[in-house]
Amino acid sequence: MIADSVIRPETPADEAAITEVTLAAFETLEISGHTEHHIIRELRAAGALSVSLVAEADGRVVGHIAFSPVVLSDGTADWYGLGPVSVQPAYQKRGIGGALIREGLARLEAMGAGGCCLVGHPGYYGRFGFSNPAGLSMEGVPSEVFFALSFGGGVPVGTVAFHEAFFTTGDAR
Repeated sequence: MIADSVIRPETPADEAAITEVTLAAFETLEISGHTEHHIIRELRAAGALSVSLVAEADGRVVGHIAFSPVVLSDGTADWYGLGPVSVQPAYQKRGIGGALIREGLARLEAMGAGGCCLVGHPGYYGRFGFSNPAGLSMEGVPSEVFFALSFGGGVPVGTVAFHEAFFTTGDAR
């Protein structure tokens, strides 16, 4: 990671910078619906940002990660969804995204979370311990891009539902 960078919880003063980072990070990503900044706003408004961290470098916010509660069909509690995670394009490939993920997962585990799941790139999340779980899925999501990480117990069996903010089109506000 970049020297003189720091990861810390978001503050209300970071909201505009988080939106800027998120827009820039997803701007050219073809698989994106370009609603990630709306998702974060909706999660924040619903009080569902369980862990929200920023990465600062060169005196400004250059990265962000969000974790929010998920609902598991088998009733398992205390599982969270990771995402979105964003890093300013000029700061990508420097370890900032990985540092945000590791710190966020450590904070979830310290909170007593049972685990975390996400939808993401198949070649990236394995390095953090995520795998494609055999008995856990998310409706409409191909198994090769759905990942889970248990913090000690087994992986639940059933389906995962992310917070309704993940279905926002951004038109509500």
